[in-house]
Amino acid sequence: MSQKAIKLLGGSRPVDKNSAITVSIVVALFAVIEVLKGTGHISNLLSGLLVPICMYITLAVSLNLVVGILGELSLGHAGFMCVGAYASALFSLVTKEAIPMTWLRFLLAFLIGGAVAAVFGLLIGIPVLRLKGDYLAIVTLAFGEIIKNLVTILHLGVDKHGLHFSTESVAALRLAEDGRILIKGALGITGVPKSSTFEIGFVIVMITLLVSLNLVRSAKGRAIMAIRDNRIAAESVGINITTYKLFVFSLSAFFAGLAGVLYSHNLATLTANTNNFGYNMSISILLLVVLGGVGSIRGSVIAAIILTALPELLRGLSDYRMLIYSILLIVIMLFNASPKLVALRERVSPKNLIKRKKAQKEVQANV
Repeated sequence: MSQKAIKLLGGSRPVDKNSAITVSIVVALFAVIEVLKGTGHISNLLSGLLVPICMYITLAVSLNLVVGILGELSLGHAGFMCVGAYASALFSLVTKEAIPMTWLRFLLAFLIGGAVAAVFGLLIGIPVLRLKGDYLAIVTLAFGEIIKNLVTILHLGVDKHGLHFSTESVAALRLAEDGRILIKGALGITGVPKSSTFEIGFVIVMITLLVSLNLVRSAKGRAIMAIRDNRIAAESVGINITTYKLFVFSLSAFFAGLAGVLYSHNLATLTANTNNFGYNMSISILLLVVLGGVGSIRGSVIAAIILTALPELLRGLSDYRMLIYSILLIVIMLFNASPKLVALRERVSPKNLIKRKKAQKEVQANV
C-alpha cells in the first residue's frame, strides 16, 4: 500500500473499548465454565458441547473477515475446514510413534492443518476473487463440494515402498504385507487421537479473536474495509485490491483449518459428508455470521455460542425442538434487521440510556 493510502487511512490504533469487551466476555465465560467443571456442576451434555462451541466461534469469526470486513460472499468455508481436518488427522496418525509427545504432535498438527488450509485458500482465491456477488458464492460453494467429494473417494495407504493412492477401492492400493491403510474412502480416517480439549479450544478462539480484532483496527484492516465500501476509490489511492483480498481469504482459510483440527481430534473416526464438510455446514457458518451481525466480531461469538448449544439444550423437547429453534431464528433476524426494532434497540441500549440521563441532569442543573 502506498504512503498516500496509509496517510488517508491513518496509522494503527490501539484496541478499542468494544474489542476489549468482546475479549473480556470470552475470558469471563471460560473462567465460569472452568469453575463449574472444577466443582462438578457441569452436565455431560454441556461438557460435550464445549469443543464444538469453540470450533464454531473460530469458524464464524474467520468467515466474518471475508463476509463482513472484506465484503465478499463465500460459501466454501467448510471446504477449508475439511482440508485442515484431514491434513492434521493424517499427520497425527502417521507420526503417532515418531513423535511420542502428545502436546508437540498436536501443536504441529495445528500448524499443518492451518497452513494447508491457507495454501488452499490462496490457490482458490487467485482465480475466484476476480468474481463478485452471487458468482463468487456459487464458485466457492462448488469448491467446498469438490473437496468433500474428493476426500470421500480417496483411498490412501503406506508400506515399505511408500504411499499408495487410489480412487477405486482399498484393494486397488495393492499394499505389501506390512502396509496399513490411512484413508478408507467414504469410511474416512480411523484411530485419530482425541486430543481436543476445551482449554485448547479456548486458546484457538483467543488467537482468532485477537488477530481478527487487531486486523480490523489496523491500517490494513481499514484498507480492506475501504475496498469493501468503494473499490474504485480504494484503488485510486494506491491500495492493491488483489493482494488484500488474497490476504483476507487466506487468513480466513487458515483459521477455518484450525477449527478443522479441533473437529478432527475430537472424534475417533473422521468422515466427510454433507452435514460436517458440505454445503450444510457452509450455510450453517454463514447463518452464524448473519444472525450475529455481518461485520460484528462479538456478534459472531454470541451467535456461535447460542446456536450451537440451543438445539442440544432443547433436545428434551423432541417434538418441538426444531420449531422453537426456527422461531428463535426468525425473531433474531427481525431483531437485527427490522428498522423499527433496530431503532428501539438503540433507544433502550444501556449506552444511550446513560447518555440521556446525563443530558437530563445537565438540563436540570442549568435550569
